[in-house]
Amino acid sequence: MALPVLSSSAVKFRRVLAHFPQELSLAFAYGSGVFRQAGASAEHGETNMLDFVFVVDDAVSWHMMNLLKNRSHYSFLKFFGPKKISSIQRYGAGIYYNTLVPCNDRIIKYGVISTDALIEDLFHWKTLYVAGRLQKPVKILAQNENSRLQAALVSNLKSTVTAAFLMLPESFSEEDLYMQIAGLSYSGDFRMIVGEDKSKVQNIVKPNVAHFQKLYSTILQDCPQVVYKHHLGRLEASIDKSPEGQFAQLMALPKTLQQKITALVNPPGKNRDVEEILLQVAHDPDCGFVVHQGISGIVRSSSIVQSAKSILTAGAKKSVTYSLKKLYKMTKGGLKKTS
Repeated sequence: MALPVLSSSAVKFRRVLAHFPQELSLAFAYGSGVFRQAGASAEHGETNMLDFVFVVDDAVSWHMMNLLKNRSHYSFLKFFGPKKISSIQRYGAGIYYNTLVPCNDRIIKYGVISTDALIEDLFHWKTLYVAGRLQKPVKILAQNENSRLQAALVSNLKSTVTAAFLMLPESFSEEDLYMQIAGLSYSGDFRMIVGEDKSKVQNIVKPNVAHFQKLYSTILQDCPQVVYKHHLGRLEASIDKSPEGQFAQLMALPKTLQQKITALVNPPGKNRDVEEILLQVAHDPDCGFVVHQGISGIVRSSSIVQSAKSILTAGAKKSVTYSLKKLYKMTKGGLKKTS
């Protein structure tokens, strides 16, 4: 199964891509500058910062070439060279961001992550940072023929559906499913307390249901627990909430999430295996809540380290500017709710 490439024109995004070294295994654009969010005007989308992720096989080589082409994009870390930049990239979520960069009369932010680090995150949810981005619609701009990366992209989507099923009730609507999916990578993210609009998940899903359908339709059609009526644009789900059904789903979750759940449930000093603990969780009426707590634990740690790292990668001035923009969006969202 190929990851769907969204159909609307990507010319303006590919023009941005032309400014960077082309040795990319995957490149995509995401966020409110690409997909309109509820409560935002069409004009707002044309002025929002554009967000990109560049996936590269050799981070040192890519940063070396990018320093030659776009040295001004980097903070003071440019003076330490591509090896030091690449070593800092590996901390936290394994991604290095340059932010508030002028490009083609727009302001952009771009993250660089190694192909191996992304594959690990997609398969195992080690940080759920870039894997979380790819659980929501993105605009694919470049993708090479890496079969392992392709398999990891599909695995991430399947794991996302499995985790959402565990947290949802036995029956739910299609929009409920996408709301649960969109919220996974924000669970436990401290930026949702300070710095993000509290309606963010709803604002992402409501105007973009068709994009979520395109992303997940193949997986849902192959899922025995879901009757997906594509011609009507809706699904009818009846999830097996028996201990046996939940145990099968827990066993299909990514490795890091299983480990987080195990750490939450297993008392200190007891040395039980993962399968035994997941069987206990499968019998727990609060199984979905335990899964949610496990996801929150993954996201919390990676988001804190990544945000701390941004002070180095963006520089103090850009970090303050970026944080103030986030706070403005958060307070504006809050004011809309109360008005």
